[in-house]
Amino acid sequence: MAGTITRRQLLKLGAGLMLPAVLAPQAAIAKESRPMRRPNVLFILTDDQRFDTIAALGNREVHTPNTDTLVRDGVAFTRAYIMGGTDGAVCMPSRAMIHTGRALYRLHDRGSSIPAGHPMLGEAFRAAGYDAFGCGKWHNGRASYARSFTHGGRILFNGMSDQYNPNLMDFDPTGKYDGEIYHPKDRPELAGKHSSDIYTEAALDFVAHHDTTRPFFMYVAYQSPHDPRTAPRRFHDLYDPGQLTLPPSFMPEHPFRIGHDRIRDEMLAPFPRTPEVVRRHLADYYAMISHDDYQIGRLVRALKDKGFYDDTIIVFTGDNGLALGCHGLFGKQNVYDPSVHVPLIIAGPGIPRGERRDAFCHLNDIFPTLCDLCGLPLPNAGDPHGEADGRSLAPVIAGAEETRRDALAFAYIRYQRAILTDRWKLIHYDLDGLRTIQLFDARNDPAELHNLANDPAHAATVRDLTARLQVMLAGAGDPARLDQPGFGLPS
Repeated sequence: MAGTITRRQLLKLGAGLMLPAVLAPQAAIAKESRPMRRPNVLFILTDDQRFDTIAALGNREVHTPNTDTLVRDGVAFTRAYIMGGTDGAVCMPSRAMIHTGRALYRLHDRGSSIPAGHPMLGEAFRAAGYDAFGCGKWHNGRASYARSFTHGGRILFNGMSDQYNPNLMDFDPTGKYDGEIYHPKDRPELAGKHSSDIYTEAALDFVAHHDTTRPFFMYVAYQSPHDPRTAPRRFHDLYDPGQLTLPPSFMPEHPFRIGHDRIRDEMLAPFPRTPEVVRRHLADYYAMISHDDYQIGRLVRALKDKGFYDDTIIVFTGDNGLALGCHGLFGKQNVYDPSVHVPLIIAGPGIPRGERRDAFCHLNDIFPTLCDLCGLPLPNAGDPHGEADGRSLAPVIAGAEETRRDALAFAYIRYQRAILTDRWKLIHYDLDGLRTIQLFDARNDPAELHNLANDPAHAATVRDLTARLQVMLAGAGDPARLDQPGFGLPS
């Protein structure tokens, strides 16, 4: 298994659960016919939700009572990040990293499809005898969806759509998914409903009819708060744009070219950015987050009503963050903290309550973590993937270890590479051979406002971090060479 969790730690995490005495090989688990008393899993994934959007974690302007309850009932990771993106649609490789536990540059075809050679999270739970349910946004290919789930609801295979009229498909037990796409407006029972309500209701239907003799793995993936940010009116009414605080890194424009600074996301607001426009976007963004928070409450109530709640591990996270006015940017096509820093909360049986962990983690750590918590073998255990692939956070959750990583590397296609340590954030940009370097004091300047890279007093820090970043990138399969123009990558 990934990481080095001891038997004592695993039993501590699974207190009150009947975990298998021996972690059997995957094939043996797949053949086991008797019901296995492992915990259920509810995995909730939102789209474009950055870290600082939960009231219980410090944002007192956003209304998230149900997410706040998860924070009080579980462990919140305060330094969870995505590795970046190999495509402007950052959510596509980000979700592929979640489902495979693989690092960014070990993904096939940028994550747009996941081949059979990449074992997946849903597959691992299916092999262990779980009913695996999925609904909502997928974005990683139809064949990989078919491998992942035994049950399903409303499925969005593309990356984004109208929130009230998404391009949906029903679950296909044959796995072909060659049927027609339909729209909610064409089905009376769905007409006029928001996508988040549609996906939640599919999940609620699964819970209501679930065969209680088998544990379930339930994956509910929302397409919000991604734009278009059109929540039901009562959630917009929660926010007065004039009363919202601008982010500390608000700027009218970014001070230099960084690559995709005119991509679709960046064109959602005019240049230069103004405080009024950013506050209006923040209000709409928070309304979407509050609407999704409402969905979390619906899911939790259903688990409690059916008697599943006490036996269910709940994971809540987002696929990437969003600039939304920070540094003069609006999208996620950058490696600043608001775009790569995401929420991660894990709650449930055997999980400490109301605790925080500041260990560095990537979202590809979730796969091995859930395998550890549920007593499942990790399908790709032993593969020589190197330092950047997922590592179980179970020992960190148990309090047996403070961290599993002492640094994180980030990348955005051919334009940007970065490293984050406990003290420093170093970013290299290369646009047509023009190199720009930023160095931020991550401990004392978390908003990343004061560039120290050109200060001679920090020359050694820039040099040492650059060398360390190059080693980490190579270990993660990234072909970038920081000592070459354009990072040595094809244009």
